[in-house]
Amino acid sequence: MIRVALYTGSFDPLTNGHLDVIESAAAICDELIVALGVNPGKTPMFSVEERVTLVEAVCGGLFAAKPCRIRVQTFSGLAVEAARAAGATLLVRGLRDGSDFDYEIQMASMNAAMAPEVKTVFFAASPAVRHITATLVRQIASLGGDPSSFVPDLVARALAAKRRGAS
Repeated sequence: MIRVALYTGSFDPLTNGHLDVIESAAAICDELIVALGVNPGKTPMFSVEERVTLVEAVCGGLFAAKPCRIRVQTFSGLAVEAARAAGATLLVRGLRDGSDFDYEIQMASMNAAMAPEVKTVFFAASPAVRHITATLVRQIASLGGDPSSFVPDLVARALAAKRRGAS
């Protein structure tokens, strides 16, 4: 039986923290779906198409030699419904600190009530990336700072291009 996991997020932008979770998840499943949430109520820095391209490019290069197949897709609506539609039995979540845990455990409990066949798996962030959030990376980049130590090189270049006004 193939073990399929779904890792949801906005990935706006993809950070080294996200990659830390992706690498951990890839160690326990046969297929990992990185699912980019599309929320019409939010205005992301990168379009959904740009985010998909960045995640595919970064993950394809880093994880090509891993036994776990990684693919990228978008979804809207509930994560558990996206998991069901993809045939995933695991929802992957990353934890940086206690406040993440408080929020994520509530979400996991609600998801379990709606879809008991889909289990949530938590990965503690590695100490080197525990402080990284996509929100802070966006703020640093938009204020002219250098976010390159928090994101993959390709994402750093895309952030710089956004700052210069290119897309």
